[in-house]
Amino acid sequence: MKKATKPTRKAFSERMVEYGKDHTDFVVLEADIGYSTYTHLFGKAFPSRYFNMGIAEANMVSTAAGLAADGRPVIVSSYGVFLSMRAVESMRTYVCYPNLNVKFLSSHGGVTAAIDGATHQATEDMAIVSSFPNMKVLCPADSVSAAKILDLSLETPGPVFVRLMRDPLYEIYDDSYTFKIGGSHVVRQGSDITLVTYGDMVFQSLEAASLLEEKGISVEVIDMYSIKPIDKETLLASVKKTGAVVVAENHQKKNGLGYAVPHYLAKIDCSVPFSHIGLDDTFAESGDYLQVLDAYGLSARCITKAIESTLARKKKELT
Repeated sequence: MKKATKPTRKAFSERMVEYGKDHTDFVVLEADIGYSTYTHLFGKAFPSRYFNMGIAEANMVSTAAGLAADGRPVIVSSYGVFLSMRAVESMRTYVCYPNLNVKFLSSHGGVTAAIDGATHQATEDMAIVSSFPNMKVLCPADSVSAAKILDLSLETPGPVFVRLMRDPLYEIYDDSYTFKIGGSHVVRQGSDITLVTYGDMVFQSLEAASLLEEKGISVEVIDMYSIKPIDKETLLASVKKTGAVVVAENHQKKNGLGYAVPHYLAKIDCSVPFSHIGLDDTFAESGDYLQVLDAYGLSARCITKAIESTLARKKKELT
C-alpha cells in the first residue's frame, strides 16, 4: 500500500471528464454538491451535458430515468445517504424496474464521512440498493479502480450503483488490473482464513493481515469490489483452501456483503466458521475517521480479534 493523493470520488469524476471526450452520448445530473463530488469538473468541460438539479434527489433520479428511456446513459451524483434514501422510490420504480441505463455516483460511503456525522454516513446503502432487481453494485478501493469502474459502469447495460469514499486513503492497484461485474481481486494470498472486504475496509483488512502474520497466521484478503453480483468462484476457491471466512465491511451488519457471502456458502452446503465485522445495529458518531472505525469495531485491531476468534472455532471443529 502507498498513501493516496486523491479520493475515489475525485478519481471517478476525473475519469468521467476523460471518458466524455470520446463518448458524447451521456449526461451528468448533480444534486447541488458538484464541488464535493467533483462532478463540477465535467460541468466545466461539457456545460451542455451537465445539469444541477438542486437539493431534490428524487426528482433528479426521476429526470435521469426520463433521459435514459431511449437508452442514453445518465450519471446521477450525490452523497450515498441521500441517493439510497431520499431517491429510493425513483431508483427502484423508475430506474431498476424498467432496467434503465442510469449510473449512480454515490460519494461518502459508510463512515468514511466520519466527521460529518450520522446524517451523512451512508451505512445502510448496500442493503437498500442491492435488494433492487437489475441493480449492479460496485465499490472501488482506490483511485485506479475508481477510474476503471467509471468505464465499467458506463459500458454495462442497466443501473449501476458505485460507492465512493470521502477522503484519500491508500493505493493498491496499477493499470495492469482489470475490473468486471461479478469480479474480485485476491490482494493478499493466505492459507489459514479468508477475509472478504471492499472499499476502505480493504486497507484495514490488509493491516490486520500484516499484524497476524507476525503471529504466524496466514490471512487471504479478497477485495470483493463487485458487491452485487459477488465473485462466487474466487470466494469458494479461497474458502475451500482456508476453511474459515470473515467479512469486514463499513456498513450495518444486516443485509450487506455479510449477508451475501454466508448465504451463498450455505446454499452450496459449504459450512465453515464465519464472523462478520460491521456496525452492530447502531449509528456512528461524528469524529476522526480512524477513531470512529475503532470505536465501532471496524479497525484493523478489531478485525484481528475477530479473525483470532474465528480461527479458534475452526481449530475446535477440527479436533
